[in-house]
Amino acid sequence: MRTHRFTQAAVAAALLAGTVLVPPAVAAMPADAPVASAGAAVRAAAVPFTAAGALRAADGGYTISWSSPAGSVTVIAVTSPDAGTGTPVGTGAGTGSLTVPAGTLAGAERWYFRLVPDSGSPLVVADRSLGIESARNFRDIGGYRTTDGRWVKPGLVFRSNKINKLTDAEQQRLLSQRLTLDVDLRNAVERYEAPDKLPAGVKYQVADVVSFDHGIRFHDSALMTLAEAIAAGLFSGSSDLGQSIGYPFMVNFVGADYAFHDLVTAVANNDSGSTVYHCSSGKDRTGWSTAVLLTLLGVPRETVEADFLASNQYLGNPKAVELSWLQAAFNQVDKLYGDFDTYVREGLRIDDATVAKLRAKLLTP
Repeated sequence: MRTHRFTQAAVAAALLAGTVLVPPAVAAMPADAPVASAGAAVRAAAVPFTAAGALRAADGGYTISWSSPAGSVTVIAVTSPDAGTGTPVGTGAGTGSLTVPAGTLAGAERWYFRLVPDSGSPLVVADRSLGIESARNFRDIGGYRTTDGRWVKPGLVFRSNKINKLTDAEQQRLLSQRLTLDVDLRNAVERYEAPDKLPAGVKYQVADVVSFDHGIRFHDSALMTLAEAIAAGLFSGSSDLGQSIGYPFMVNFVGADYAFHDLVTAVANNDSGSTVYHCSSGKDRTGWSTAVLLTLLGVPRETVEADFLASNQYLGNPKAVELSWLQAAFNQVDKLYGDFDTYVREGLRIDDATVAKLRAKLLTP
């Protein structure tokens, strides 16, 4: 694809305005998070659940809900997503819910819940938040259903805002989730001012979305992208034109392609444990990264959008993100490549083998 060069001053104004200079929000933990739901088109799957989720209440209790064609479902609390045994907490109908009162479960950094139907394979769910007070947008990207009826496995990939203030207890919680890789999407200034505080043994990798290491190049005219983004932002009523501009540039800027390529490849190839990736607020660069990963896995667009908007809850700021920003990035994908698969193949240059490995690792059979 033909690329276009632009001045550093112009790219700083256009690209950095939307993805770097946004201060992180500080607010209370959200009361809940999105629960997975079925896509419009599904196939019969070994895992029979069409919806499922777990929510942790402020008092430490849990509510687990599910929907399936099974006759009955037994719920077992486990301390890791691949644990075969645990603590039974109840049984319900094929579609139902149950509450685990506070104090029933104790002594674990994070509880998962294995839903065992009377026919078909079990499904593991968990509250997406890890309860990291110093990084309140730290959450699991697992637990979503794909359009073909599979599920994204929990406990393998996490998204977050900056993690420069992790306490010893929070670091231990991450180690309990077998965290072995941290991918930092921030620029050099952000990394210098707020370096990640990681547990010993966790590998650190930079995937700078706005790096100029690969030159200042664009797939399409930067001036045209800038003008179109401003017009679209004004038309949508965006509360932040900088963000309206920044999202399409994450697709148009060649340097960002390298960062997202490195992130997806790192997640696919991390066979030693779980991965976290993050920027500063965990909502823009991290938001588009998550949209890319979930879309690659086959999660329907409406679910991807719900996960994106959940940053408003986790950050306690109803205006932290707007749906039109994410849509602007997807629109840029369609404009430049025609469809998402071509963007992955030609823009991010991710080969079929990496996509297959990612899906084999993160999806239920």
